[in-house]
Amino acid sequence: MLVTRDIVVKTVLVRNRLRPISDETVKTLAESMKQVGQLQPIGIHQPNETAYLVMGHHRLAAAKLLGWETIRATVLPDDMTDDELQLAEIDENLARGDLSPAERAIHVQRRKAIYEQQHPEAKHGATGRRGKKDANFASFADDTASKTGRSKRSVAQDSTRAMKIERIADVVGTVLDKGDELDALAKLPPERQEQVIEKAKAGERVSAKVEARKHKRSQIEAKTAHKITALPDKRYGVIYADPEWKFEAWSEETTSQGPQDHYAVNDTETIAARDVASIAAPDCVLFLWATVPMLPDALRVMESWGFRYKSQLAWVKDVVGTGYWARNKHELLLIGTRGNIPAPAPGENPESAIAAAVGAHSEKPEIFAEIIERMFPSIPKIELNRRGPARTGWDAWGAECEAHAA
Repeated sequence: MLVTRDIVVKTVLVRNRLRPISDETVKTLAESMKQVGQLQPIGIHQPNETAYLVMGHHRLAAAKLLGWETIRATVLPDDMTDDELQLAEIDENLARGDLSPAERAIHVQRRKAIYEQQHPEAKHGATGRRGKKDANFASFADDTASKTGRSKRSVAQDSTRAMKIERIADVVGTVLDKGDELDALAKLPPERQEQVIEKAKAGERVSAKVEARKHKRSQIEAKTAHKITALPDKRYGVIYADPEWKFEAWSEETTSQGPQDHYAVNDTETIAARDVASIAAPDCVLFLWATVPMLPDALRVMESWGFRYKSQLAWVKDVVGTGYWARNKHELLLIGTRGNIPAPAPGENPESAIAAAVGAHSEKPEIFAEIIERMFPSIPKIELNRRGPARTGWDAWGAECEAHAA
């Protein structure tokens, strides 16, 4: 049975602690203890005449700041090992819930190391003789959750953060010491982590979320750049294009994910310089996708490719998106022509607003290609920036298309 008694403050010896002490926390706690007294005892281990602190470093420091001679302490069993004592410290800190995200991850990481020393079978899955998990064995996540009051999901998340961020101790107290920042930092390769952490330690306003997005984009660029091929040498009467628009956001840090997080993008000048005119028949129609903010750019590209604007279709989506002036719920399919391409016969032209569900990122509803096929069933057609295999009866071109006719 544990005993709680008063002990002389100056006789408590503080050894290596997993959590650094915070002067600000000590001052705040001292003010509280001055007003309402000591609410929770500290924990000590006293196997001999010396009392070693196990739990309550900030409470002990606050008592010293207040000039108290004694402090209430719970005496832990003499036969507890060093690992068991540190587990007691870790579990109290995790249960109290005042750790920062980085500190919490460090505590969970250390707890996991101790747990696996005590339960070697946990490190490799804890299987019994028949290959099934031992029913008497509680997993690390289960054990931690039951003893600290944290969810298993939270424990797993903290463990992953500590495992993937080698220098997580250097993150404590910086601008990166937030859950979403740690998750983003964990996605970066070690050398990029080093750079971001050093900037944060120097007091710079840096975001791992922004760096993670940049890293993801660079991976996409590297993966797709080598797949870009020359335009085919055939000529087509119908060109259906969904360019890889690069939209310049006001802020990399506050803007949600855009196309550059999913595939390689290009600036308008690069897209406009593409020699689409070389594959366009003298009489040709262009169907050109454009998002609302890229409308002026799309009209410039259309003109650069040798087409004159005629009309447009609007894809009315089933979900509302974002936007600076208005929350966009539609995209535009611009129609341009060169030469004497015939317009649809009266009564066969489609309605301008077409409602269709949103699919995968940047995926366009099949109904628009079907409309084009109905309007021009016999004219040779090509789809630019096609993802996946070419449509039946069409040619295709792009970094992500699986095949195209040369």
